[in-house]
Order: sequence, then structure tokens, then C-alpha cells
Amino acid sequence: MSSVGATELTTVADNLAVFHHGSHVIRHENLQPDTSYTEHGIDFRTLPRPTGKLLSTFTTVNDVHFGETECGRIDDRPDGPIQRPLPGEGPYPVTMNLGAVTEMRALHPDAVIVKGDITNAGLEEEFDAFREMYYGTFGEKLFVARGNHDAYQGQEVFTGDTWIELPGIAIALIDTTIPTQTTGRIDPSQFEWIDAQLHKATTPVIIMGHHQQWTDGGRSDDYFGLHPDCSDELDMLCARHANVIAYTAGHTHRHRVRFMNESRIPTIEIGCIKDFPGTWAEYRVYEGGVMQIVHRISTPDALSWSERCRFLYQDFGVNYQEYAMGELTDRCLILPIR
Repeated sequence: MSSVGATELTTVADNLAVFHHGSHVIRHENLQPDTSYTEHGIDFRTLPRPTGKLLSTFTTVNDVHFGETECGRIDDRPDGPIQRPLPGEGPYPVTMNLGAVTEMRALHPDAVIVKGDITNAGLEEEFDAFREMYYGTFGEKLFVARGNHDAYQGQEVFTGDTWIELPGIAIALIDTTIPTQTTGRIDPSQFEWIDAQLHKATTPVIIMGHHQQWTDGGRSDDYFGLHPDCSDELDMLCARHANVIAYTAGHTHRHRVRFMNESRIPTIEIGCIKDFPGTWAEYRVYEGGVMQIVHRISTPDALSWSERCRFLYQDFGVNYQEYAMGELTDRCLILPIR
């Protein structure tokens, strides 16, 4: 990942490459699949196009944080940099989400899936702002699971699991939130529900939730994502059901791909809407596989804000731009049919 001021390759699809130079956007369209190119001094290869027909398209967002007013704050600590709107600017969650909604709507997706942290503090006015923008735009095509920020006071909004069927794909959207807690879990009853749905499924399946899966390192009841025990159980479930092709989550505000230990399928994290780099994910479902394409929100106001958030947590010794953006292969990839 390059530093601010350099040209960055942010998105690659089978027919598209997008570069950003600060707030300047350069799109190269009508490219050939699985082909090497050099543009702006950067070598890259377009994604191969899965075989067969394009059956459906859907999009996802997570960590949208309606109601947040200070970006980069950790508890009451003054360390930063902490970013806030400038005088005359509107709320940055509205700016970023409006940019994402505008870009996703242009695709006419078959579904839009929100993977948690809808709000900053689970306030009713924050949920209302989310509903107005997202349901007001996507209506019955919208599917929502809550995150930890939505239930710190024990709120019960957007609870439960949802089975979503689209042409060529099914999505098991699960509620991984533990009310009042930051960490996540999948309960035994949820595993029973997923198992039953997978037995009946006739298409490939992607499982989605807010919390990222544990795969390695020290086991701890305080692991920031899904508890290691249910993370292992999720892996074993996927090993038993070859129709599951991936688990995708949010929560970490980063782009990262790892692989489950037993099933060896991808376990994926998608970055947040609200700050750098400010992204949403597109999924193109073909007969022979699914293409994941992460897009950086590129409306002018959104880029102006997200560029100011590159160096969040610098006082903590964090290289946030590298952490959040990840590698190109963490963002744009093919999910093969097993």
C-alpha cells in the first residue's frame, strides 16, 4: 500500500481497474479478463471471469456507524489524530453512506446486505437515519444484521438470522452479536438452523455476520471477534457442507483474507464505510464462481473525508492506511465453487 500522494490501485475486476491519487479517481474500463496491464507505473492482472452466465449481483456494507461524531477516538483518550467534521460540513457517516448508497444503487443489485454496526450507540434516532437512507433507497432488497455497537445497552433491533436466496447463490446472514459485549458468538441453535438450511440448499452458499472468525493464535474468551470455540465449529460446519464457499464479516475495519483450518475456504473481512478507505463490496455471481470486488467510495465529499482519515491511530503506533486497505488480493478475488 502506497503512502498519501502516490497513485494507488484500489480495485480490479475482470473488466475494470480503478486508481486513486488522493481525491482524483482514474477508471480503466472495458478491460479483458485475466490479462496483464501496466497503468500509471503499476503492473496488475485483471481477475479471471468465472465460467457460465452472470446470474445475479449483490452488494454489502458494514460498520456504517450512523451517529458517530469523532473518528479515531479510543474511549476517553486524547491520542489521535482524531478527525471531526470541519465547520459547515455535514455528519461524516451521512456523507460516506450516501456515497456508498449512490454507487450501489447505480448497479441495480438484486440485494444489499448490511453486516452490522449500523449505529454508533444504538440510539433510536441513529437507527431512524439508517432506515431512512437504506430502506428508503433499497426497500425489500435490503437485509440487515446488527453489530456490537447496536446492542451495547442490550438493544434488540435487527436481531435474528436471515436466509437470502438469489439466482445462483444463497446467503446465510447471521446475528453474531452478544448484547452489551464487543465480542461475538454463534449459538448452538444458530448452528442447527444453518446446518438445516445447508442440507436443503441447491446453490453455493456464503455465510455472513458482523464478527470476524478466529483462525489462529492464542485462544481467549476475550478474542475481539467470534469466540474461538464457535469459530472452530463454523469451520467444521463448512467442512461438512461443500456448498459453503466463504464466510465474510466486518467489525475490524480492515480488508483481509485468511483460510479456515479444516475446510480451507476463505474467511474474509471487509473494511468499514465510515473512514479510510471507505469501501463497499460487490459480488457478481456466475454459474462457475463468485467474484468479490471491493470499491472505494469515490464521490467527491466521501473522498475528501476518507483521505483525512488515512493516519488514524498514528499516536498508537498504527499504520492505519496499510492495516485498513490490506492487499489488492484481500479486496478483489474469485470465490470458486467447491
